[in-house]
Amino acid sequence: MSDDDPWSTVPGQPAAIRLLQGAVAAPVHAYLFVGPEGHGSRAAARVFAGEILATGAHDAPERDRHRRLAATEQHPDLVVVEPEGNTVRRDEARRLVEEAYRTPTEGPRKVLLGSGFEAPEPEAMALLLKTVEEPPPGRVFVLLADDVPPELTTIVSRCVRVEFPALPTATVTAALTGAGLDPERAAEVAAVAHGDLSRARLLASDDRLALRLAAWRAVPERLDETGATVARLVDELRTAIDAAAVPLTERQRTEAAAVQERAERYGQRGSGARDLETRHRRAMRRLRTDELRMGLAELARRYRDELAVTADPEPVLQSLRAVHLCADALVRNPNEELALQALLLRLAPLR
Repeated sequence: MSDDDPWSTVPGQPAAIRLLQGAVAAPVHAYLFVGPEGHGSRAAARVFAGEILATGAHDAPERDRHRRLAATEQHPDLVVVEPEGNTVRRDEARRLVEEAYRTPTEGPRKVLLGSGFEAPEPEAMALLLKTVEEPPPGRVFVLLADDVPPELTTIVSRCVRVEFPALPTATVTAALTGAGLDPERAAEVAAVAHGDLSRARLLASDDRLALRLAAWRAVPERLDETGATVARLVDELRTAIDAAAVPLTERQRTEAAAVQERAERYGQRGSGARDLETRHRRAMRRLRTDELRMGLAELARRYRDELAVTADPEPVLQSLRAVHLCADALVRNPNEELALQALLLRLAPLR
């Protein structure tokens, strides 16, 4: 990594990279990175932390060591706090505050990386606000949020906001082909990944993707205005989502084994395994949400196609509105089964 550009791990985000490169020498007290991990926000946070912590290093090997440790979130002066549930709670905010007041281990700076801030609890925000606004010298907060809900407005005003929009499809395709994926397959996966490289990498190893898309697209033709059919279709769709989680489960198993091996080999202690487990739970929740979004997008596409040929557009328009409302509601983590059942009961059958 010493001779390479560390920012090369953040493809397709030139505006964010320029802003952060210019901030390394004299970072402000707090940054808010807005955009899902698959848009590059977390990778950028790791690189940014590595560059901050490497500032003032005596030589290239020392800079490389700081960057390498930060890249794996193992640097002693990079504190990573993950929410254990669906929201950032008071306990997680308290840990960030406490760590901010602990003396850095290796140098004058410490980076505090908090994820999941698209869903903060009010008590957590109240506890964190003053420290984010006036942290001890040398502390830099980097908060990650998929998006910015209204309850985050006060924190946003105390941070430099860095946007990570969806990646261009061409960028995702290039990243996949660069990793050895067949160009045709890479283009197919990128088209349904919606600019999320993490999602695309997962789908790249999923040989049942086309079958799941076809299953969602076939739903309107299978509806018959009976609850029994709706229940059966929902069961099938959720079973398909379960199957889609297999590649992620396998990858997480490999990551957990690597952490365990490192702990046994080097005698590492602490919360590494627990933090990894927390990340894995969040990743699994995200996968299911991403699968639902992808399926709902395919369902909406089917109704839009019908809209172009139907003589009676009103039922189709109502169905499209129902699909969009269901997709919008996913941010509130609804019960998956009930949400799908309610949606399918509102959809117009197509023949």
